[in-house]
Amino acid sequence: MELINSVLIVEDEQSIADLLRLSLADSYLRDYKLQIDHVLSAEQARFLLNQKKYDLVILDWMLPGEQGIDLLRSLKSGSSVIEASFLMMTAKTDPESIVAGLEAGADDYMTKPFDLSVFKARVKNILSRKSALKTQPVLPERFEWMGLSIDLAKVEVVLNNQMIHLTPSEFKLLGYLLQSRGKVLTRDQLIDLIQGQDVTVTGRTIDTHVFALRKKLGDWAQHIETIRGVGYRVTSQ
Repeated sequence: MELINSVLIVEDEQSIADLLRLSLADSYLRDYKLQIDHVLSAEQARFLLNQKKYDLVILDWMLPGEQGIDLLRSLKSGSSVIEASFLMMTAKTDPESIVAGLEAGADDYMTKPFDLSVFKARVKNILSRKSALKTQPVLPERFEWMGLSIDLAKVEVVLNNQMIHLTPSEFKLLGYLLQSRGKVLTRDQLIDLIQGQDVTVTGRTIDTHVFALRKKLGDWAQHIETIRGVGYRVTSQ
C-alpha cells in the first residue's frame, strides 16, 4: 500500500507558504507522496489538527493572534495525542529562542531567511523517520520460538524457563529480529526500529546491543546471524 505523507504549513505570509509548497513538490521529495495543506493562523492549524492526522507541521513562530510556539506548547501538553513532527521556522536566530523552540516540542528549527536545499534535506530527514515508523513490523503481544518466549505486554523474555533481563533497546531489537526471522534487517533498519525520543542509536550501537544479547542468551545466540557489511537476522529454523 502506498504511504501518503500529510504536511501542514502554518505560515501567514502567502509568498513564503507558496515557496515552501513549491519546494516540497521538488523531485528530491517525490518518493514521499506529499499531501499539503496550508493555513494562515494558529487557530486554523488547531482546528485542522483536531480533524486530521499530519506527519509533519511546518510552523511559523510569528503568527497573527496566538504565536506558533504557544500553539506548539499547548498541543504537546494537551490530553490528545499529536503524532505529527514539528519543524519550526522563524526569524528568531538567537540561541535562547532556538532552545525555547526545541524545548516546546519542535523536532527541528530553521531560521529565516533559509536555504531551500537545507529545508528540503531537513524535511526529508523527518519524513524518513516517520515512514520507518509507519512500516515497522507490528509484533504479536506474545510468542515463542526455539525455547524462547517473549511477552511484549509484560516486557519479559524467558529462555528455557529462565527469566532473561534485557535493556529496553535489547528487548526491542530481539523482538524485531524474531518477528522477521529468516530475513536480514540492515543496521539502518534496526536503528529506525529501536530509536526513540530519548535514545540515540548508531550502527556501532546496534553491534554493541547484538553482542550483549548474544552474551545474555548463551547457546541460543547461535540463532542470531551476522550478515557481514549488512546487518543481522535470526535463523528461520
